[in-house]
Amino acid sequence: MIKCEKKIPSREELWLHGCAKTTETIRRAIQNSKESIAKLSKYYNLNPKTIVKWKKRLFARDADMGPKHARSTVLTLEEEAVIVAFRKHTLLPLDDYLYALQTSIPHF
Repeated sequence: MIKCEKKIPSREELWLHGCAKTTETIRRAIQNSKESIAKLSKYYNLNPKTIVKWKKRLFARDADMGPKHARSTVLTLEEEAVIVAFRKHTLLPLDDYLYALQTSIPHF
């Protein structure tokens, strides 16, 4: 068992989604720990490469994985601007937008 000044939560104590191996709390604990890579790897049931990766990083948060600039794959910028202006002006429910704009934007 790892001896630490503060109690480090185990993987079982924290909720993780199906594909997650670590949380921000575990990453921070790894970064602040003085224990060896092998001991941390065994304690958290992680690959030693994962421990090394989080030891080297300056942050513990998840990195952004999505696109840097969100954009529509269906609408042009002009069509999107028309829809946004129409929504702000009319304040209708979404179904009404679709019905109202189907004639002006054919592939919508």
